[in-house]
Amino acid sequence: MGEGGQGTVCYAPEMSFVRNFKGLSPAQRHAFVASFLGWTLDSLDFFLLIFCVKAIATDFATKPSEVLGAVFLTQAFRPVGAVIFGMLADRYGRRPVLITNILSFSVIELACAFAPSLTVLMILRALFGIAMGGEWGVGAALAFETLPKEGRGAFSGILQEGYAFGSILASAAFALLFAGTHWHGMTILPAIGWRGLFMVGASPALLVLYVQLRVEESPVWLASAKNRTVERAGPTISTQLFKFLPTFLFLVLLMTAFMSFSHGTQDVYPTFLTVQMKLSPETVGLIGVLYGGGSIAGGFVFGTLSEKWGRKRAIVTAALLSIPIIPLYAYGHSALTLGMGAVLMQFMVQGAWGVVPAYLTELSPAPVRATAPGLAYQLGGLITSWNGKGQALVAEQWGTYPPVLAITVVIVALTLAALAAMGHEAKGAEMGSA
Repeated sequence: MGEGGQGTVCYAPEMSFVRNFKGLSPAQRHAFVASFLGWTLDSLDFFLLIFCVKAIATDFATKPSEVLGAVFLTQAFRPVGAVIFGMLADRYGRRPVLITNILSFSVIELACAFAPSLTVLMILRALFGIAMGGEWGVGAALAFETLPKEGRGAFSGILQEGYAFGSILASAAFALLFAGTHWHGMTILPAIGWRGLFMVGASPALLVLYVQLRVEESPVWLASAKNRTVERAGPTISTQLFKFLPTFLFLVLLMTAFMSFSHGTQDVYPTFLTVQMKLSPETVGLIGVLYGGGSIAGGFVFGTLSEKWGRKRAIVTAALLSIPIIPLYAYGHSALTLGMGAVLMQFMVQGAWGVVPAYLTELSPAPVRATAPGLAYQLGGLITSWNGKGQALVAEQWGTYPPVLAITVVIVALTLAALAAMGHEAKGAEMGSA
């Protein structure tokens, strides 16, 4: 329950992670890889829309702020998915529900490519939100109920940054395929536009084959299912959930701050680079790839540090260190300075986020471990679901994006640091079935 080790960290985080990963059994490796890829490909499908906001707005003859309403709907419906898929996973197992979840968001993403109007696209993105809302909780439960407690912080950092890796894939796809890739007058890759990118976004369905063939069910869930009887388990579960309620409400509040931190620094940033800074799709995509790399590095570093520092200290440190980066991130005058600012900003933002999967899973009782963390996570997203659209509306009214981005970072970073400092943690908790 404490803050972890004290003093100077004197080991290489990457070596520690490699050593822990090599020590996993094949079943543990497959569970971790499947959970990571599921979140990565879910993120890919989410960010494809983020990068195509201007193109979709042009196609449907509307403003970018109207298209960003689709992001609001995705965020708003994610808690519904967390409840539906989480409860199914707690009842029927993590593995079959994960398969269903991946197929769901892949099929919906493909349908978005054929949306005849913005209204239809909005409806489809709401349905996508349900599918997206289920993946995180189910995948995290499968991973952390299968992995050993040693190195859990580093695994958490990598797992969460599947989200950043998905943004990198979306950035690369946008840079290479949206307007095509040309070299000395030759077309290397054809332009496929935003509809073609959504077709590419259906590729996560292939992950189902890997999960079906390689991934085993959570041993904790199997043990719980074997011993479960309604008469014996009912009162015990009710008591656990009643005691957990105050912690759950705090986690919802904490995840609201976390969601504001990530979406407040990400969702309108490509639009800012495209609309105000007039950067080309290739440059915007390249910056997206670079800050995605910074995100992964931040999640890994702070996730690993949380093993020594404790979860709370790692979150607070990363959140506060984002504030000095604002001048480069929001007020840079060139693609180079903006790119540097974006990389550093997402290193800190996702550094704080890298602690989240382990932090939430460790605090949640086994009977609702696929439901409670994911629901807290997605309710935070629901509360902040107007973030992107709201930022865009204010920027359009003010005629400029930088102050909107800067004010957002200051407010949410200080709020997140304060909330994290007030909370408690259960670093190293056993993932038992009871």
